[in-house]
Parts: sequence; C-alpha cells; structure tokens
Amino acid sequence: MKYIEAFRDGRLARKIAGQTAKEADPRRHYYLMEFCGGHTHAISRYGIADLLPAHIHMIHGPGCPVCVLPMGRLENAIQLAQTPGVILCSYGDMLRIPTAKGNSLLKVKSRGADIRMIYSSSEALDIARQNPDKCIVFLAIGFETTTPPTAVVIKQAQKLGLSNFTVFCNHVLTPSAISHILLSPEIRQLGLVRLDGFIGPAHVSTVIGSRPYEYFVEEFQKPVVIAGFEPLDVIQAILMLVRQINEGRAEVENEFTRAVLPHGNIKAQKLVADVFELRRSFEWRGLGHVPYSALRIKSCFADFDAEQRFEIPALSLPDHKACECGAILRGVKHPRDCKIFGTVCTPDNPIGSCMVSSEGACAAYFRYGRFRDNQSQHEMAGH
Repeated sequence: MKYIEAFRDGRLARKIAGQTAKEADPRRHYYLMEFCGGHTHAISRYGIADLLPAHIHMIHGPGCPVCVLPMGRLENAIQLAQTPGVILCSYGDMLRIPTAKGNSLLKVKSRGADIRMIYSSSEALDIARQNPDKCIVFLAIGFETTTPPTAVVIKQAQKLGLSNFTVFCNHVLTPSAISHILLSPEIRQLGLVRLDGFIGPAHVSTVIGSRPYEYFVEEFQKPVVIAGFEPLDVIQAILMLVRQINEGRAEVENEFTRAVLPHGNIKAQKLVADVFELRRSFEWRGLGHVPYSALRIKSCFADFDAEQRFEIPALSLPDHKACECGAILRGVKHPRDCKIFGTVCTPDNPIGSCMVSSEGACAAYFRYGRFRDNQSQHEMAGH
C-alpha cells in the first residue's frame, strides 16, 4: 500500500478485526499494552477497541515523553526560566503542564519570564545566535526519536562557538521503561496488571531498530510487534500478537516494515553515542526511578550542559493528589478511573500531564469521546 489513505480502509479493518475475533480464544483474555501515545490516539480516534472482541483488552503505556517527565524536572525548568538573563526554549505541550500547586511555564511566562515555544531544536540554536547577550536553555525531552536532533544542535553549537547555548537534557529510553514495567511490584507481587504482549513504538523503532527489544522478549517471554500509527497498522499488530500468544511464542515481529529495519538508523545512533551517555538512574512520572533509562550530556560537551552550567539540583516532588496520571502511565488504571477526569481536569484546565500532551491517554479519551457512557463512535474511514 503506497498512500496513507490505504492504511485507513474501513472495509479492510473490519476484515482484519473479524479474523482477530475468529482466532482469539474465547476461553481466555488477552492483555496488550500499546507503549506509545501515538498508538493510544489511533485506537481512540478510529474506534479500534470497538472492533475487537471484549476479551482483548488494550492497556495504555508510558509512551508519552511529556507525560513521563517528573514534577521535579518540571520545577527545575520553571526555576531556570525565572533566572535573570535566561531564555528558555521548549515545545508547546511542555508550557502547559501544571505542577501540583498549579504553576506552569506558561504562567511563569505570563509573569514576565522569557520563554519561547519552538517546533524544532534548531530553532533554539537560532535564538542563541540572535541573542548573544542572553543564555539560551533548550528544555530537551523525548524518547529516542527526538534525541538525534538534540545531539546535532549540541555539536553545531560547539562548532560555532555558541557559548550562550545550553541544553537541559531529559531524553529517556524506551526498552528500559518496558523492562521496568515488567519488573514492577504491581505486576510481580500484586497482580494488578496483566500483560501478555506489547505493541512496540513506531518512530522510536525507526531510530533504534527492532533488535533492542529482543532482550526482554527473551527475558520476560512477552511478544512485541512493532507497528505504525495508522489504524490498519495497529489492528494488524493486535492480530499478530494474538497469534503469538495462541502459539506460545514470544518474538519481536515488525509490522512496520516500510520504515523500521532490524538495525535501525545507524547514523542517528552514532550521533547520539557521540554526544550522550547513560545516566545510572532517572525518575519517570508513574514509574519512579528507573536504572539506565535516560541520557545525559558527555563531559566533552559540558559547556553546553545546563545541568552543569546552572548546577541544577535534583528534586523529587509529588504530583497533584487527585491526579491518577502516574497510575495510568504504568497501566494500573484507565483514564476513566480518575475521579477528576472530564470534570475538573479537561484540556482547557489540565490537572495532570496526561490531559495536556497530544500523546496523553487522557487527552485521547477526552478528545475522541471514548469516556462517554453508552456511546460508541465508529470513526474508521468508510465505516
């Protein structure tokens, strides 16, 4: 299939869903986690869950980089933005995330802090060129997909001698998070979360390839199917997972063959390896401190590391007491389990990051109306 519309064919989607229902054993339940927020939105937008039999359960994972940033790192960014002579640059969603006390980068901006919303890391570099008398801090977030562009601008800043450019690095790693979920007390001890398989992220996998998932497939005997973000990608991946589970297999399979290779993007991986190294531990919202799950800037680029330049302290702060974002991110709860979802907490008045981000599970359920009782919206093209 060459064009994107072909991956939204309602007739073909119903055919695949019918085959899935036929092959899914009615005597058992299937618990599948879509790690990436892009998949969560596809499932909600196109009504994929409505096409599946009731004993296939989709569990939302922590694959939203805005959502998993812990409150302490957000507070660090807010303090940086209020530092005299600093221009803080970041992506739009980051500006709206509220702290437990209701503060945000957007509110700090309204009080006079110089905060710039950007669409790419290169824009932050341009701002540094245009403002040589200011110290520019790029608040860098994201999984493996957005890490190579950050590496590029750090290298460019060094080459250009832009001593006023720094990066507050919050890049995190997908495989480590999936392994941590499988090792979490909720799964090992309390049995609150059943996981039979994973839909692997699309964009991340174009960078890292399919091989990094082989470790925990072997270690935990949980199948992974890497899938694209279109509805047919997702529903085909679900069928592939059902088949693996039925056959007792645990393998890495690649549905997204049009973009993902086993070895990934070697050039991007080399860029990241040149500039970054592993942190021993990093805090994630909902997951706590996860070993070797994030990156920091290497010492040879220390002049461009905001954590070194500003001696940023390590802060561990609680989320809003009423917000269930942490539990939703680790698959323990569903957006509709949160008491403030859709009432106090809405996209116009977000209490938690899952309602802010364009990849957040709460935002997906609110936007596409999946939380409304007795309402089923079949938005599949051609339905």
